[in-house]
Amino acid sequence: PYPIYAKWAEAYKKETGNGLNYQSIGSSGGIRQIRAKTVTFGATDAPMSGDDLNKDGMVQFPVIIGGTVPVLNVDGFKPGELRVSGPVLAEMFTGAISKWNDAKIAALNPGKKLPDLEITVVHRADGSGTTFNFTDYLSTVSKDFNDKVGKGAAVKWPAATSVGGKGNEGVAANVTRIKGSIGYVEYAYVKKNNMIFMQMLNADGKYVAPDDKTFASAAAGADWFSVPGMGISMVNAKGADSWPISTASFILMYKEPTDKAASGEALKFFDWSFKNGKKMAEDLDYVALPDKLTDQIRSRVFSQIQK
Repeated sequence: PYPIYAKWAEAYKKETGNGLNYQSIGSSGGIRQIRAKTVTFGATDAPMSGDDLNKDGMVQFPVIIGGTVPVLNVDGFKPGELRVSGPVLAEMFTGAISKWNDAKIAALNPGKKLPDLEITVVHRADGSGTTFNFTDYLSTVSKDFNDKVGKGAAVKWPAATSVGGKGNEGVAANVTRIKGSIGYVEYAYVKKNNMIFMQMLNADGKYVAPDDKTFASAAAGADWFSVPGMGISMVNAKGADSWPISTASFILMYKEPTDKAASGEALKFFDWSFKNGKKMAEDLDYVALPDKLTDQIRSRVFSQIQK
């Protein structure tokens, strides 16, 4: 979520004079820092469990919705021209499919000339909510992936040719550099770097491209308060227009903060962003939370934090 938090922070500072220092260090780093109490809030795309939140005395709430997108570096293709299904994508990331002209990829892309080129898997080197959501999806659609790799913020990637990158920035840079590579990044990085993405087959059997509309469709049926800490999974959501790897980004804060003034300022920032940040979110192809939900977050979550 770094691109949108940075944009909101810049606008907020202009209006209020108050600055926000947000660093993109991966979800595991965000959780580590808030637990160490070195930050006012932590951010994670891999939601913490209700038990862990209770144990740590924290609350968690979603702030923005985006999507994780498979990206590639193969000459001769435009963004969205190649298609992939979840099970085939899972085989590419386990290394079971190791060449771009594999019959299974070709079957999903009739009439396309796929090269006899080795696939290099680019993954996150740091503990990452993007990895959590991507592996959550692949584990949902592929039993083999679930058995071999499983889901988590950091996993062991079994593909023979694989390269790690730090942050969404690092993955995007490696995919851009390595011919024949495939990786996964938050959609804002796809746009920013003009990357070649794949259309995906969703749970309704329709091919969709990533954008704010397909992310919003996936979020439409979300029952946020069905899980402690609002940490629901939106992967493989039903709906003809739903992007299958849509996700929320969550904020973690202490109910009894050590620095109440800083904590109060952070809440003012999120409150302001909920009210004023929708257009900025849209410009970066994130999905802002609906007003009804942000009202519920104010009354049911913000109210638990000591002022």
